[in-house]
Amino acid sequence: MPAYTHGFHKTVLSSHTWRTVENSAAYLIEHLHAGASVLDVGCGPGTITADLAERVAPGRVTAIDASEDVLEQAAQEAARRDVDIDFAVEDVLALSFPSDTFDIVHAHQVLQHVADPVQALREMRRVCKPGGVVAARDADFGGFVWHPNPPGMDEWMPIYYKTARGNGGEPDGGRRLLSWAREAGFTDVTAGASIWCYSTPEEREWWSESWGGRLLNSSVADHAVAGGHATRTDLERIYAGWKAWAAAEDGWFAVPHGEIICRP
Repeated sequence: MPAYTHGFHKTVLSSHTWRTVENSAAYLIEHLHAGASVLDVGCGPGTITADLAERVAPGRVTAIDASEDVLEQAAQEAARRDVDIDFAVEDVLALSFPSDTFDIVHAHQVLQHVADPVQALREMRRVCKPGGVVAARDADFGGFVWHPNPPGMDEWMPIYYKTARGNGGEPDGGRRLLSWAREAGFTDVTAGASIWCYSTPEEREWWSESWGGRLLNSSVADHAVAGGHATRTDLERIYAGWKAWAAAEDGWFAVPHGEIICRP
């Protein structure tokens, strides 16, 4: 299984820890009920996971990720919020859980990063109980829109596409979720979309550090340079472009996502 392209640098985790059920899984809320058992796939630092645990209590939440280090951070988040969650290192392409185990199987920003998203959905379907739901949400980089577009900033997207695909991912995963789900064997799928939008000075500064910063300092930068997609000088120029965007009074950035609710 390829290493996670983004890694877990603080520039990446600043985005991950901002995520909640309300801003990143609102499409799933109507399916969350007290007593439900939940598998949170690719839980990262656990902020969405903790929200899920609060909403389904006294139901049980199991959180999995490929990184033991980030699971430790998620466990700290669970302890801070006094919610009881089981944590395990797992590969979504070959889950260790028995079939028909969970009422809800959820993945946020996961399928775009795995080499075989259809197999991941097959495994998520396998461990979901009859009558349960499999839910996934992924960004679609081809739909990202921003204004203004300072010199340097417009270079980041082609580099990211090459880097992510070179590491086995698909940055346009959001638009493919319905197709992947049908290929995985689901016949009852509700597909939708939602958007993150950043426009205030505070949001622009944070988003530019999260993305401009990760293109300079995180595993994304390491993969880009190692793959021959950019030089460190290129990445410094791109970072400067991101900061110029953040400083613009009319700066605006929209991030569209695909969403699916699948019933086995």
